[in-house]
Amino acid sequence: MSQKLIIQDLIIIIAAKNHSPSILNPDFLKYSGIVAKDWNLARAPIYTQSFARLDFSNGITIIAEPNRVMFMESMADKKIDSLQIPEIARKYVQALPNMEFEGVGINPRGYASFAGSGDAARQYMSETLLSPGAWQEEGEEPMRASLNLVYKFKRAPLYLSVTEAALRQEDETTTPIVMFSGSFSYELTGETAEKLTTLHQAIDNWQTDLSTYSNIINNKFLANMASSTDMVSDTAAVPDLFAMSATA
Repeated sequence: MSQKLIIQDLIIIIAAKNHSPSILNPDFLKYSGIVAKDWNLARAPIYTQSFARLDFSNGITIIAEPNRVMFMESMADKKIDSLQIPEIARKYVQALPNMEFEGVGINPRGYASFAGSGDAARQYMSETLLSPGAWQEEGEEPMRASLNLVYKFKRAPLYLSVTEAALRQEDETTTPIVMFSGSFSYELTGETAEKLTTLHQAIDNWQTDLSTYSNIINNKFLANMASSTDMVSDTAAVPDLFAMSATA
């Protein structure tokens, strides 16, 4: 059986002109019906002049900046059809119909684990995804790489970043992984009503986009990789993750 992608989280980003971070507060979200009134914060809100962040105890985070708002939800062991942020994003837009919306990003993020060898993730990047050559042999240590790819689809382009990273376990040990960070980027054009229609259609595409992303990673990037007893299951809970720079 081939190795499988573990989807870590889904992020929906809505770009808007003159979006004030001060809009984002629990009272506004609850009284507008964007989130349920019984939702509790996991920690104190963060507010600055140009930034606001709310972390809820159910694993959903909302971040507001002057030009965009981000809705983030951890996948962990959730079923795809149980994700809540698409509906939250729709309600947020409906509560601010006069906002100048400019674009929507449907951004899935996942990884493949390479627990069998400390150097396996780097080797996958340099030997499987890249062609061998003398250009890889410079430097005092093995070269590290990251890739930025663009796939053109009729509904929206997919920007895909492939990067070596690591998972930090509770015992402070790390597991090498390769991150696959995707972004379906929808541009909104036309008059306000047309933009709102396109915006809602883009949000409604989230399951199609997530399926396309998963298919590309599982069936194109990982299809020929043998599974290992050391590999993380595709239903496993997600430990802490930190990126490893390709130039580190």
